[in-house]
Amino acid sequence: MRWLSETEMLAWRSYIVATLRLRQRLHRELAEAHDVSLADYEVLVCVSSGADNRMRMTELAAMLGSTKSRLSHQVGRMEGAGFLRRAADPEDKRGVIAELTPEGEALLKQAAPTHVEGVRAHLIDLLTVDEQATLGEAFTRVLEHLTDLEP
Repeated sequence: MRWLSETEMLAWRSYIVATLRLRQRLHRELAEAHDVSLADYEVLVCVSSGADNRMRMTELAAMLGSTKSRLSHQVGRMEGAGFLRRAADPEDKRGVIAELTPEGEALLKQAAPTHVEGVRAHLIDLLTVDEQATLGEAFTRVLEHLTDLEP
């Protein structure tokens, strides 16, 4: 067993606690200002990145690192709130598409500045340009590794 050195443990624990607290802070800011959770905001962002504000549910689950079941439940809640709608995929009748509604687009447009301000204040502006590049490179490598492990 190769235990973590003090330096490695500091990196790991700082990452775990900081990312948890960062997500909690970003969630709180979105919830207080726009009555939307960070998780729901992330769904809106991902769906809006698709052509015509639409995305296949399987692609959306992969982008979010979510299970199909959990995402289906979340999209169902968001559909009930009027932010998304689901439809059959016209190219594959077995597939389902999530699509932003006008209400979902409006919420995303209102909430985006709050989210970006939070990301800047609580992460980006605390780092030098070199640290931002290093962080991006490091976590791209981690993401690629984890993606390669999936079946």
